[in-house]
Amino acid sequence: MTTTPAPTGVEPADPAERRGTRVDGVDVLGALSPSRVADFLNCPLQYRFRSIDRLPEPPSPAAVRGTVVHRVLEQLFDLPAAERTPERAETMLEPAWAELQEVEPAVASMFPEDGPEIVGWLASCREVLARYFSLEDPRRLEPAERELYVETLTDSKLLLRGVIDRVDVAPDGAIRVVDYKSGASPHVMFEAKALFQLRFYALVLWRMRGVVPKVLQLVYLGNSEVLTYEPDEQDLLATERKVLAVWDAIRAATELREFQPRKGAGCTWCSHQVRCPAYGGTPPPWPETEPEPDAAGEPVDVTGQPGPRG
Repeated sequence: MTTTPAPTGVEPADPAERRGTRVDGVDVLGALSPSRVADFLNCPLQYRFRSIDRLPEPPSPAAVRGTVVHRVLEQLFDLPAAERTPERAETMLEPAWAELQEVEPAVASMFPEDGPEIVGWLASCREVLARYFSLEDPRRLEPAERELYVETLTDSKLLLRGVIDRVDVAPDGAIRVVDYKSGASPHVMFEAKALFQLRFYALVLWRMRGVVPKVLQLVYLGNSEVLTYEPDEQDLLATERKVLAVWDAIRAATELREFQPRKGAGCTWCSHQVRCPAYGGTPPPWPETEPEPDAAGEPVDVTGQPGPRG
């Protein structure tokens, strides 16, 4: 009889944290990525659990599916254009899954060993990947950048950073920022919230390169939809103001050690309900070594600079 192993937690780090760099010679207040902004806006207490307490979370089949599919789409463009076919992409799925297990062994705890669940999950990965080819022909694309780490420092010394799935550059220099989503597109009422991540990336690229991206594009592989938006400078300045306001709120909450829960749809799949006061739980004690209010969760040295991660 095969039993399901107990889920093993994984560190709640987003790609920007894993690939972040120091800013030598500059005093930095802290760092923000789109994921950490979203955490705080969705639920300040969830932000605390992830960025301050650094509580491990059980791996999610949906999130891991997205990671594996993203990896295949990244590697697909390493191939000669003629070989970027659905059939070749499908052969890359299981190696990408094996690679992820080597990097993050805890993801294997999602499924019983040798059980049917893994077969069904891999089939769902294939379905999601196949939808990509109904939206784009990768044989006709040559991205300028893939999995591009970007960062910029605001005038207030806040480091903004992230990892962009894909950047396309047209012959006239126009920039398209592309982000893949393995889930379904949101209702029209929530499109602005969905686009915030790409506006954040566009803001950072604008500060780095002096060019406002022409098009922001969300590719939803869950239901074969593409959401596009053309930003302008006013959009990006408004995004910067919003990010700075979130940072101020994070610093105030950190000083008071008060991160309040915010009940919502996300509570359904939150792994921290047992610790949440909104559900009768008790948060863990504040860390003995008090963290600097660094919204990306990195260790911060005495100069206020984000420290290197292992």
